[in-house]
This record gives sequence, C-alpha cells and structure tokens, in this order.
Amino acid sequence: MINRGFPFFLLLLMLVVMVTLFPRPAQANTQPDQLPAAAVSQPATTDVSGTWSGTFYSKHSNVAPFTMTVVINKDSHGHLIGSSTLNSDCLKGAHLQVTVNASTVVLAGSDEEQDNITVRGTLDSSGTLLKGTYILSGSATGKCETDDGTGSLAKR
Repeated sequence: MINRGFPFFLLLLMLVVMVTLFPRPAQANTQPDQLPAAAVSQPATTDVSGTWSGTFYSKHSNVAPFTMTVVINKDSHGHLIGSSTLNSDCLKGAHLQVTVNASTVVLAGSDEEQDNITVRGTLDSSGTLLKGTYILSGSATGKCETDDGTGSLAKR
C-alpha cells in the first residue's frame, strides 16, 4: 500500500521551514502603530471645505469661458463632496467628488444629463487659490462633445 499523504506532509513541512527561515521584512508591516517615522509625520491634507468660485477658459476659440461656484462639504461618511453651479452651455449643476492629496485637488462629477467634468489643480501656499485644468465631456445629446482648458477657483 502506498502512503499518498506523505507528499502533502513533505510540502507542508517545507512551507513551515520557509516561513520560519525567511520571515517578511519589517517594512512590509503596515500596522498604523508600526509605520516608519517619516510616514507618521506627514502633514495633514489641506481643508478645502467651503465656497470656491472662478472662471475657466477653453483651449478652443469657439467656446465661451464659464464661471463655476462649488460648495464643498463632507458627507455623512466623511468624504468630500461638492455641489456646483455653472453658467456653461455644456454642463448644469454637477455633483462632484472631491479628492485632496497634499496640494493637488481633483473635482470630478456629472450633472443630471450625464455631462461630466473633471477639474485637476494645485493649491497655492495659502490654500485659497486652486489653479488647474478641466476637461468636460458632454452626454449623447450632442450639444457638447468635449472641451478642455484652464482656470482657477478662489476660496471665498
């Protein structure tokens, strides 16, 4: 009679030996209380809550500039969201998700007609002026296909 459990036992024994002899490096541990000092001392993200407004200019000469006002708050889960008002022919009152990574801010969302906008920019040192670029993608209605350009939002 052949013992078919022996190869499995041998494989299990090799695995135990490998784990014992070759433990994971300490820096691979991502427990918050064991992070390297450099990771713990990173500055907190900038508070962008509040009302921001400004003007955006298309790269295309046949597209008029538009103004946008965004009110940014935290939702019930603590995520940043924004509600916007615009005077654009291509987009009406978009609901935005807001992400902040150091001085980089991204506002992205859509309106009820599924027209989309993404604004990606950098905050100045005071944290009150966001300069960046935008890209706007219109819905299948055909009124506006795509547009892109630059602009800024200032915190009021």
